[in-house]
Amino acid sequence: MRPLVFAFTVLPLLLPAASQLPAAQPVPETVTTQRDQQALAVTIYSNDLALVRDQRQLRLPRGDSRLAFQEVAAQIRPETALLRDLTDSASFRVTEQNFDFDLLTPQKLLEKYVGQQVVLVTSRPNPDGPGTRELREEALVLATSGGVVLQLPDRIETAFPGRIVFPRLPGTLRARPTLVVELHADGDRPQRLELTYLTGGLSWQADYVASLAPDARTLDLSGWVTLTNQSGAAYPDATLQLVAGDVHRVVPAARPMLAFRAKGEAGNRAPDMKEEGLLDYHLYTLARPTTLQENQTKQVALLSAAAVPVRKDYLLQGDGSYYRGRFPDLGDRQKVGVFLEFDNKPEAHLGMPLPRGVVRVYQQDSQGRPQFVGEDSVDHTPRNQKVRLRLGSAFDVTARRRQTDFRSLGPQGQYPNVIETAYRVELANAKTEPVTVTVQEALAGDWEMVQSSLPFTRESSERVTFQVPVPAGGAAALEYRVRSRW
Repeated sequence: MRPLVFAFTVLPLLLPAASQLPAAQPVPETVTTQRDQQALAVTIYSNDLALVRDQRQLRLPRGDSRLAFQEVAAQIRPETALLRDLTDSASFRVTEQNFDFDLLTPQKLLEKYVGQQVVLVTSRPNPDGPGTRELREEALVLATSGGVVLQLPDRIETAFPGRIVFPRLPGTLRARPTLVVELHADGDRPQRLELTYLTGGLSWQADYVASLAPDARTLDLSGWVTLTNQSGAAYPDATLQLVAGDVHRVVPAARPMLAFRAKGEAGNRAPDMKEEGLLDYHLYTLARPTTLQENQTKQVALLSAAAVPVRKDYLLQGDGSYYRGRFPDLGDRQKVGVFLEFDNKPEAHLGMPLPRGVVRVYQQDSQGRPQFVGEDSVDHTPRNQKVRLRLGSAFDVTARRRQTDFRSLGPQGQYPNVIETAYRVELANAKTEPVTVTVQEALAGDWEMVQSSLPFTRESSERVTFQVPVPAGGAAALEYRVRSRW
């Protein structure tokens, strides 16, 4: 027992000496908000990713300090944050950074005080006269899950009819998403800092509107970029850039995120965008700064082109399963697809790389009123490439496909199955002008065309096409025989 007695005896002698040690000085904190902002640039990618470059002018104290960089995106990826001193990088270094996304709310504040004392304030009738008086009591917060539980000196309360007064605000609760950086600066002077980081919650997509001429030979095309900001921050007067292309990303592990509900708000300005190459992608830059508010959808103009030559195509597509069995009748009124094609070339009044998006096509009726005639999605389309849109199925152009012969020729050489089939495709045109229908057949196995009433084009090892002219108000037929081995 002597060692224990000795320890308890010496401890009181050490306490006065320890109490005489100077208290650790708190690290000063500098808060920067968007009021300090000097420049802001946002580059948005097409897969819910954006790069933010935020420059601010502020004064940092000499030595070690803490910088609270407020009004960053709530969906910031803290591991991508980079803070640079653009004034004097040699006298500036970052030692630690923390992202405080635990935002201040009454419930969060109450949760932080579990196990601590608060003051309860209630209004009671004044026994000495009219009116009420405030009664203050100290209480211990026991729990907050499903409701608050408070311990007072003489009772436990679960539904307190008053208000709670907190002595101070916990340091980890912030009114806005904040990146807290611990740093060291050699000088006490104004400095220009730039924070660069990646964030989610910002996205864009291209939308196109095509106005088809009455004769369907040309169209006017306008492109719009639709921007959506659900990142948890606003971006005032920002230089806006968009990257078209599929940028590879490493999928991060799940982490807590703040949820926001979007509300659409269409922008009414339509500035043009400048395009340039960026590695193997394309970069579009808005001609002037714009503001992206939090929880906002905005549209800006991407391109405009008039009198773009267009081609209309009718397509009937077959199926490879037709060639391995007996099918007496494959359909009396098969759908014939209607397609529009145009070239993304300078001579066609285009020639700008087109980002992935949806093209909606309109055509005026006999009274000059635009009518919606179809839409289709297009992938990223480089210049000098073809754009092909499926609008729907033709009403006045119909097809019937029949199998007119089926023969099993047995095994031949290395092929255990050899089948010979014959088909007749009948096309009817109820329009007042002639049309040409492309019949595209998907052939199976090792095949050869034995006989055909019209010339054909071998598009690939599994695809062959025929061009079938159909007169106005008339009909035409295609007959062919195929031998397939597998």
